[in-house]
Formats: sequence, C-alpha cells, structure tokens
Amino acid sequence: MNRKLISEAIGNIDDTFLAESLIWPENIHRQSPERTANMKATEHEKTVSSRKIISLLLAACLILALAGTAYAADIGGIRRIIQIWRYGELTTAVLDVQDGAYTLTDSDGSIIRGGGGVAMEPDGSERPLTEQELLEHLDRPDLRYMEDGTIWVYYRGHKINVTELFDEKGICYLELRDGEEVIYAVIEKNGGMTTSPDKYVLP
Repeated sequence: MNRKLISEAIGNIDDTFLAESLIWPENIHRQSPERTANMKATEHEKTVSSRKIISLLLAACLILALAGTAYAADIGGIRRIIQIWRYGELTTAVLDVQDGAYTLTDSDGSIIRGGGGVAMEPDGSERPLTEQELLEHLDRPDLRYMEDGTIWVYYRGHKINVTELFDEKGICYLELRDGEEVIYAVIEKNGGMTTSPDKYVLP
C-alpha cells in the first residue's frame, strides 16, 4: 500500500467516530482487574479489623464490669479487699470468709490474722458468723504483750501503752474513744481483755 492510499484511508475516518470510540460505558470500571481486586481485598480487611477491634473493646468492658462488682469469688465463700486498722495503722488486706471463719492476708500473701466462730440463734441453734459480724470483730481493740515487757492496746488509729495502768489486782480499766463511739475495755495483766460499748465487764 502506497502513501497516497494510506492518506486517503486516514482522511476518510470521521472525527465523531473517534470520539465515540473513546467514550467508556458507565458499567465498565476503568481500573485494571488487579487493582479492583486489591481494593476489594483492602476494604474486606478493614471490615474484619474493625469487627475485631469492636469485639476486643466489648470484651475489655465486660472484664472491667465484672472486676468492679467483685474482687473474687470462691464456692461458698467471700473474698474481697478491705481497709483495716492494724497496730494503729490503716492497712489494705484481703479478707477470706468461709463458713464463719476468716483469714486476713497482706499484699505479700502472708497471713496476718485469722479466726472465726458461731452465733447462737433464739431457738438455741448455732450458725456461722456472717461477714458483717466478722468485720465488727476485726474492728475491736487489739491487745499485745511485747517482748520488752510492755503492754499495748490498739484501737483504730490509737496506740496506748497500758503497762503502768494496772491496779493492785492486775486489772486495767480503759475507756477508748473514737469520735462519738466509746468502748469500755477491761484488761488483765496476765492476759486477756473484754470489751463492751455499754460498761466495764470483768473477764
């Protein structure tokens, strides 16, 4: 084919035909198949990641809610963190209550106190002490005989040396006050102490 025929062939092509040939149909995406696939995969990964994040946040909220309602629970028992006066100092401890008996442990897990008991019902039957009754017991004055021979009474934030407060019979009568609350304590020099919110009661 010579140059003349080529020129005539090109000259016969209509400009409108060229313009219409370059118009993309609306239902055809101009991205390449590979790029379209990558975009769809990326959108799917974002959706999955968002769902994972939401699930993790919901799980974290559930854990915090459960932690707020209870420190821990044993079968048939109670465990919780309390603030307790110990030798005149306010201390954080873990209280375990099981069948009327309690164990008090410090932050290191060492047992610092324990005990328990039963209460008598009007019909003469016995029942284990409740948590509230045990907490009231823990809030009572504490008596300590030191190795140096001194005798101390601790009540909440109070520390009292009663070594020289005994009479000729070896009895010490002590009135303990904390705000409006009053505790009457009777202490024996050789050991033992009774307390009452109403009056002095001999051991």
